[in-house]
Amino acid sequence: RRFWGWLNAVFNKVDYERIQSVGPDRAASEWLLRCGALVRYQGYQKWQQDYNGLPTGPLGKYKIEAINATDSCIMYRGFDYLDGLEHVTEIKLQKCIYIQDECLQRLSETKNLQKSLLQLKIISCGNVTDKGIIALHKLTNLEYLYLSDLPGIRQKETTVRILQQALPNLELELDLE
Repeated sequence: RRFWGWLNAVFNKVDYERIQSVGPDRAASEWLLRCGALVRYQGYQKWQQDYNGLPTGPLGKYKIEAINATDSCIMYRGFDYLDGLEHVTEIKLQKCIYIQDECLQRLSETKNLQKSLLQLKIISCGNVTDKGIIALHKLTNLEYLYLSDLPGIRQKETTVRILQQALPNLELELDLE
């Protein structure tokens, strides 16, 4: 088990030179696919899941619009890849064992995501607590938030109230015990 944690940490290591040379969307795509996530590009319906099948073309042609991190090994140390993404409108974090409050805090502090992110789904991420969900209040353009199977959420009513006060236009859908 320790070996897999180490390997996943290697997969999440940020290569800043790579971001410079191929652009933020390509570098983030490589990171996400390496970690088992899927990406969808602006203007395309199909989800990209094959690392070796990443589209080529002029630098900056493919802009990430959606991220589906179901069962992926993305972790905090890779989140610097998100900084340069300007077109991400939706993110799904499902069964992500390395996602914890610090990740959600980092997500909500990412300037470009504060502008672009409209939909966020957090499902079956066992290390997420009320603190992480409350941190999402900085995602000021968020229109839809779906929360399901999050055993770390202990003060559901308080957390929901804080979020709704901070984001009055947010549609919040809960499937929590």
